[in-house]
Amino acid sequence: MHPDRVEERVEAEAVMPAVPLTVEGSSVLHQMFRLKWAAWRALSESARREAVAEAAAALGEMEPAGERQSALYSLLGHKGDLLFVHFRQSFEELGAAQLRLERLKLADYLEPTTSYLSVVELGLYDSSLRLYRNLLERGLRPDSEEWAKEVEGTLAQHRKAMAPRLYPSIPASRYICFYPMDRKRGGAANWYTVPMAERRRMMHEHGEVGRKYAGEVKQIISGSIGFDDWEWGVDLFADDPLPFKRVIYEMRFDEASAVYALFGPFYVGIRLPARELIVFLG
Repeated sequence: MHPDRVEERVEAEAVMPAVPLTVEGSSVLHQMFRLKWAAWRALSESARREAVAEAAAALGEMEPAGERQSALYSLLGHKGDLLFVHFRQSFEELGAAQLRLERLKLADYLEPTTSYLSVVELGLYDSSLRLYRNLLERGLRPDSEEWAKEVEGTLAQHRKAMAPRLYPSIPASRYICFYPMDRKRGGAANWYTVPMAERRRMMHEHGEVGRKYAGEVKQIISGSIGFDDWEWGVDLFADDPLPFKRVIYEMRFDEASAVYALFGPFYVGIRLPARELIVFLG
């Protein structure tokens, strides 16, 4: 490449925005609860039966597949007994789902242990890099109206093409694994100071590992920066729990995870359909 072109490319990279484009979809709420077993068992049989019937009816209305859907899981381990997962079109609809649960008789016997708020997110590293370079080569600058118009046009195309992934149904798989995560931003390993092209390369390698398990594990990533204590939430769904261990373990060895990832607590649960709630609650 001619020296002048190299210099122009370096200058363009210097003014290139550091933030990759993303498209967002469903609003997501995870709610973890511990059942107050002693208080629950102290109820009369008729009171328990009434509370279960009410809860099962409400959950039965909320769990059919679609863009507005809830699912219930029985959690394994000490972190809680029940996990509710809600996918909705907006935060207002999440609030309505949360309030509906709080109004149930069963809610008097559920103690919240934690929750997680996020939105389904798809990162566009490849598209961002191509678009930014193209706009810079055309002489546009990131603070111009023309730049903003081009970016919004690209995002609109991706939202339309990716709609099924942005507004998914909750997979019918028997098992769920949920965990929050961050990218390191302190010391020598700071994800947010790495050039976009390098981040794109690492994310591509990271994605290659995940694609190997596409037939066994369904993954839904949600963004939570500004919404919760971590930066992303990861939901994995499968009919066999062992692939959770395998894919997460293998991903630990790629650069994006080995150098730049921080992981929060893991929650693993078994799908609990509304019709089986009475069995779980005895």
